[in-house]
Amino acid sequence: MTKTTQAVRGGLLAAVALLTVGAAPAQAMPQKAVGGNWLYLTVTTGDARSSDTRGTLLLCDPPQGHAHAAQACEELRAAEGDITRIPVRADTLCPMIYAPVTASARGEWNGRRTEYTHTFSNTCMMGVETGSVFALGG
Repeated sequence: MTKTTQAVRGGLLAAVALLTVGAAPAQAMPQKAVGGNWLYLTVTTGDARSSDTRGTLLLCDPPQGHAHAAQACEELRAAEGDITRIPVRADTLCPMIYAPVTASARGEWNGRRTEYTHTFSNTCMMGVETGSVFALGG
């Protein structure tokens, strides 16, 4: 047996010994769930070929998560957590520039799971239809 083979064999035996000694059954750590009304929000700009995604956790008890959390939580409360029920901002004019943006949300509102995904023609139209919910920037 060569010295290299002996070294590899010795290393493998040491690894097996360590794994055997520390082979006590793993216990699951309790997962602390996020309480209250919350949504994990993402905004993806661009199309499938080139995109940029940012996201944040919006907590509403108390409001926190992004620069407009208080306003977003109020809009969601009024819409009973349903983003599609947020009133459209009729007083806003958006440019007719195609710069796709996809808004997604998943979380829990009033004890029920909620999910939302929609692609808008641009960020202005996203704001018109979703209020402050996806206003992740400052």
